[in-house]
Amino acid sequence: MIFDNFRRQLRQEAQLWQDEGLIDADFYQVLAQRYQFNNLETAARDRFVFILIAVGATLLGLGVITFVAANWQALSREARLILLLSLFLTTNIAGFSLWRQPANNNISSRGRKRRQQVFGEGLLILGALTIGANMALLAQMFHISGSSYELFLGWGLAVLLMAYSLRLTSLGMLALILVLIGYSTGLFDWYFTRNELTLGRIVIEHIPLALSVLFVPLAYWCRSRWIFRIAAIAFVIFWQFHLKSLEILTYTDAPPWIAIATFVLPSALLWSYDDLLFVRVSSRLFQPFARILTLAFFSIMFYFLSFRWLWEARTVGYQAQFRNTSLATWLPFIDVAIFTVLALWQWWHLLRPTRNQERQGIDVKTIFIGSLIVITALFIFIHQAITPIPAIPIFAFNVLLAVLGFGLVREALELGQRQAFWGGIFLLTLQIISRMLEYDTALLFKSFVFVLCGVAVIFAGLWFERYLSTLPASSNSSTHRS
Repeated sequence: MIFDNFRRQLRQEAQLWQDEGLIDADFYQVLAQRYQFNNLETAARDRFVFILIAVGATLLGLGVITFVAANWQALSREARLILLLSLFLTTNIAGFSLWRQPANNNISSRGRKRRQQVFGEGLLILGALTIGANMALLAQMFHISGSSYELFLGWGLAVLLMAYSLRLTSLGMLALILVLIGYSTGLFDWYFTRNELTLGRIVIEHIPLALSVLFVPLAYWCRSRWIFRIAAIAFVIFWQFHLKSLEILTYTDAPPWIAIATFVLPSALLWSYDDLLFVRVSSRLFQPFARILTLAFFSIMFYFLSFRWLWEARTVGYQAQFRNTSLATWLPFIDVAIFTVLALWQWWHLLRPTRNQERQGIDVKTIFIGSLIVITALFIFIHQAITPIPAIPIFAFNVLLAVLGFGLVREALELGQRQAFWGGIFLLTLQIISRMLEYDTALLFKSFVFVLCGVAVIFAGLWFERYLSTLPASSNSSTHRS
């Protein structure tokens, strides 16, 4: 999609260059053949057709399921089983046959093959959707009890197997969405029903580990950035639910390593993530997003840790939650040990001396992020293990939030990046307004702060745009790409 936008913009610029006489017709034809200008409309039409087929396949599947449900009671058990299996096998076999068309060198045949592949992928998506209906209806036929989240988890794992087999990003995204729905629906049972140890419960309790093991290799297998992005964001969010991050600091009897793992491990894992550590990976396909997500996690974490209520609220009873419960309650903390070892291994590879580091030294950003991680862990350890010091962490995390905001602004000035600049301005403005609203201040002072922040944001934006206009052309082009 991004490459098609680049080709479309390049075609417009090349036509303008030809009209202005900067290039001749022969050079334009060279560019047209190299970047395949003639296939832009075909690619856009194929995407539109794929969206139509996907939507149509979904509606068709819902229609078939509704029709079967309407006549379900009139059918015998054997007829129901034959109907379900026939629908599943027909859609998947037809979709696979169209999707795996043999290659042809003819241009017209190549376009027809592409349309057949799009239609076959739509049928495969329809076949994946029928898996859930088959599982639900078969469970009803044979009186197999189960929860809704177990249905979604099993459905997602079945589609995941199809995605690995066919190497299709669309099926991988569908499997990821189904697993996330299964976790969301099963989270309530995980909090309040802890006596049973089933396969669905194990997946729910180890969802961060399951996302890493199941979907990160699939992202490399399909070379899909979106699978990795959604899986990484879900990992960070579910990790907080996994260890109850907003509650852990309020307990005086909670083990300090749990709080440290809650607030430190995600950033330590993401920043030290390197694609080249894996076998048969030759490019850093996902590392840039992992580091952007690290900065986003730091921003949100420092913002929440800067509020005084989180540090001043002190309760007892954390150990009582686990005193009379089964071993299944402690199973999620196995993930802490696994990800801690993984984080240490990644940081060892990140900090070990190499030829480039011997000449240039360790990256300043890595030192900065490592310092933030160590400082966060140190304050949490002192507050949880040694003595409660609510005033010092409140002041410290406000300072860290301001430092992170100024750091983003400084990086934006060096690299000419609008996203980093506005991210830093947003953090600084949000911090000032939050502290003003958190503490008891007069209404007139609140009005003055709002006006001052608004004027500062306007002047900062205008100054930064003027600053960008003074940068070299290469920096401006990188700014527009960002």
